[in-house]
Amino acid sequence: MTAAAGRRLLAEFTGTGLLVAVVVGSGIAATRLTTDGALRLLANSVVTALGLAVLIMVFTGASGAHFNPVVTAADWLLGHRTPRRYSPSLAAAVITCQVAGAIAGAALADAMFAEPVLSPSHHHRGGPGILLSEVVATAGLLFVIVALVRTGRLQHAAWAVGAWIGAAYWFTASTAFANPAVTIGRTLTDTYAGIAPASAPAFIAAQLAGGAIGALLAVTLYPAQPIRARPGEAPQDEPAQLAS
Repeated sequence: MTAAAGRRLLAEFTGTGLLVAVVVGSGIAATRLTTDGALRLLANSVVTALGLAVLIMVFTGASGAHFNPVVTAADWLLGHRTPRRYSPSLAAAVITCQVAGAIAGAALADAMFAEPVLSPSHHHRGGPGILLSEVVATAGLLFVIVALVRTGRLQHAAWAVGAWIGAAYWFTASTAFANPAVTIGRTLTDTYAGIAPASAPAFIAAQLAGGAIGALLAVTLYPAQPIRARPGEAPQDEPAQLAS
């Protein structure tokens, strides 16, 4: 493994872990500070949106700040025929680190608030409306990311992704998990942000479907543009990788 690959794996583990710690920790704090359901959701959503934006800004240079297996899968699929391609084994390692980081992040949040660590959640979430919400939330997330990359505006990713997730907390019935790794991590916290392990497989399936829809829509609306060739060279397709 190269040093760059090692840094990427560490960044994805750490970033995903901190993201889950933000989600779970703010949920615990909100439940302790108020009994009002709307205020709890407001606190959880605002803190998550802000924390996610900061984490993206901090970790983009090290790993692309995916923090999400769906984003990594789309990155690999859209970039595997470009000069910036990377191996399937590296993509799998990144996803593994994201899941491990999510579990560690849930444990960290529970430990900070003296909650039982790695305790399975009893919060069952499901039903057609909630699963459709996960499709919509994840489709929107992938559409935002891929569209920004393919139009050369990746510098706006931090605030745009944070804003999308913060808004989706409110306009979706599922409160926008939109991330298989985060979903797995949240199965191991029996607190406000938790999801019962039995509910997770359907959530993840909906997220994968939504990610495919969002990425396909972005690629359709924003096809790769040819790079200007030097004199005497043929133009090449622009690399479509989500993060350099």
